Amino acid sequence: MRQLTCTAPGVVEWCEVPEPRLVQATDALVRPFAVARCDIDPFLVAVGPTRADRFALGHEAVVEVVEVGRDVNAVEVGARALPSFEISCGSCARCRRGKSAICSEYPILSDYGMEPLSGIEYGGMLSDLVRVPHADTMLTLLPAGIEPVAVASVPDNVLDGYRSVAPHLARQPGADVLVACHGEGSIGLYAAQAAVALHAGTVTVASADEPVLELAEKVGARSLHVDFTERPPATWPLVVDCGQDQAGFQWSIRATEPEGVLQCVASIETAVPVSLLRLYTVGIEFHIGRAHSAALLPEVVALVAAGRLRPELVTTEVVDWEEAPERFLDRTVKLIIERLPAARGPDAAPG
Repeated sequence: MRQLTCTAPGVVEWCEVPEPRLVQATDALVRPFAVARCDIDPFLVAVGPTRADRFALGHEAVVEVVEVGRDVNAVEVGARALPSFEISCGSCARCRRGKSAICSEYPILSDYGMEPLSGIEYGGMLSDLVRVPHADTMLTLLPAGIEPVAVASVPDNVLDGYRSVAPHLARQPGADVLVACHGEGSIGLYAAQAAVALHAGTVTVASADEPVLELAEKVGARSLHVDFTERPPATWPLVVDCGQDQAGFQWSIRATEPEGVLQCVASIETAVPVSLLRLYTVGIEFHIGRAHSAALLPEVVALVAAGRLRPELVTTEVVDWEEAPERFLDRTVKLIIERLPAARGPDAAPG
């Protein structure tokens, strides 16, 4: 079967790989047909393979179920679903606490399409078929009436944006929110959209990127053009820091008001100096860590189904499946790759 693969720094191509099969009775085989490029994907491709000679791409997707093991009960063949991008069992103590990103049964960073991070190849969603273990935990049904392309990024970037504001706004209803985007912008834009949906007081997106600022206004937020070298014009009780720039991160710290919350979803690879004295003296509550995909997917999908989240407002480019190798590194905020779903027989389950 074909799999979109990074074979060298900056090189993306279709490769032939063995077709997956069911291994456990709790497995499912799925056919992805709408796949979103994650904000981290261009950086992984730019670095290229680090352990193996190549790695599969794609971890945000809508899929059709094509085969299930005998112990799978939550989905049937023909159903459409959103798979967790993180591999998790659903039954260990961590998973039962909603911490599916750190499932005890798998190494940390056991994700689809990110072998350079974990060192384990689980395949990628830009493939003809993908094996999904623990299907009852890993797959969330797509509600009827939702356009798959609109929600392809929900399993990771949309969900990541949502969790960056939801728990804090639950504790501080109506708080003003600042989202600082100093890099790829989709997670920050999803965070802003979630904050609007959750009735934050005001929602401001700060960026030097004009396309990001235009999309911020499209999702109902205010735009603030900054270059992250000058002092912030104000401070906010809840700041979400998104990006890869050290100066941007320091700017976000300064933009957090005393006793405020700073949620970091940045992916800065190098060491970053942080003044713990400032955090201590000002009383900033600092949060960092990965989103828990399997645990949060049902909650986020329900908000989309209710019309409260509209991820399609952030989508800037939709390309055909066959164009994936040539278009995967397009400079655009949110890229979606789609192909037609498989023909569905009269006995297929609704999705």
